Amino acid sequence: MRPESESELSEMLRAARGPLRIVGGGTRSIGCVDGDVLETGGLSGVTLYEPGALTLVAGAGTPLEEIEAVVAAEGQGLAFEPRDLRAVLRSEGVSTIGGVFAANASGPRRVVAGAARDFALGVRFVDGSGEIIKNGGRVMKNVTGYDLVKLLCGSWGTLGVLTEVSLKVLPAPKTRAGVLINGLDVAEAVPVMSAGLGSPYEVTGAAHAPVGAGGAPVTMLRVEGFEAQVAYRAAEVARLIGRGAVIEDDPAKIAADWRWVRDAKAVAGAEGDLWRISVRPSDAPSVVAALDAKAMLLDWGGGLIWARVAAGHDVRAALSVPGHATCLRGAAAAFHPAKFGVGRLEAGLRDKFDPRGVLNPGLMA
Repeated sequence: MRPESESELSEMLRAARGPLRIVGGGTRSIGCVDGDVLETGGLSGVTLYEPGALTLVAGAGTPLEEIEAVVAAEGQGLAFEPRDLRAVLRSEGVSTIGGVFAANASGPRRVVAGAARDFALGVRFVDGSGEIIKNGGRVMKNVTGYDLVKLLCGSWGTLGVLTEVSLKVLPAPKTRAGVLINGLDVAEAVPVMSAGLGSPYEVTGAAHAPVGAGGAPVTMLRVEGFEAQVAYRAAEVARLIGRGAVIEDDPAKIAADWRWVRDAKAVAGAEGDLWRISVRPSDAPSVVAALDAKAMLLDWGGGLIWARVAAGHDVRAALSVPGHATCLRGAAAAFHPAKFGVGRLEAGLRDKFDPRGVLNPGLMA
């Protein structure tokens, strides 16, 4: 099924007599949901873009690349830096803006700019009963009552099918610099990343790969902004952390390096299961030591760990610290089980928005 309008989608959901698998471009699917495929690509197009107001409104099925091209033409961008996981998930298709917000897909800049949900101003969606719902608008302070905008972001289509998203864009950075430290292990790299992120020099990315693109361990910090500021701040970050830090100022190399981080290319091999693990950065070294991973990448200063492990290896059994682990690819692909209290809240919300249980049933349960 591929609705071409919000009203057509509403009719389809009202008429549904069994489970539906909700997809945008099919690039971020986790696990296998049984049911008829309902694809939102027909709900496409940028309906409003006001560069001066930093606001854009688009249909949920609009390709992400189209939106990025539209805002880039005005020197703007999506500050939350959504990831492209097609390589690591071995998926095809075209990422959509609805899929980005349904998955709350956020990249390396999340540590300073915030997540995708922090840039969502308003949503329109159709719930499991076929009711059309609107929440939020086109400015930040416009929500009264329950903030459904934030609720829908990261709900993976289990509460409603997004039809339209209003979002905030920001000016794109004029200049970037990278601060690179080679040869550190994870226990050494995490304090270095924390020092950079905790400094007054506005580090906008902090990642570590035990096996970098060149084959050796590399710790990467990023500074962005105006040219004169970036040169000064990068030099101060390098001086602060020491350890033989070098500054990379080639724009093409920096862009390629951080796309590699953003899209988790370090773990893109075909062998094994892929896990996404969120922990406190200070706990990352002990988690990494317990994983026995085939490939790994740390982002968000160590708060996000991408790990490719042997097929069937239960990563959660090694997670002896607070956090959660989601298997993105493999026979056990599923979200981290919710704690009892949170699980009851989630089940209650699903019962209200999808009482018949037709929207991606079991995906997040």
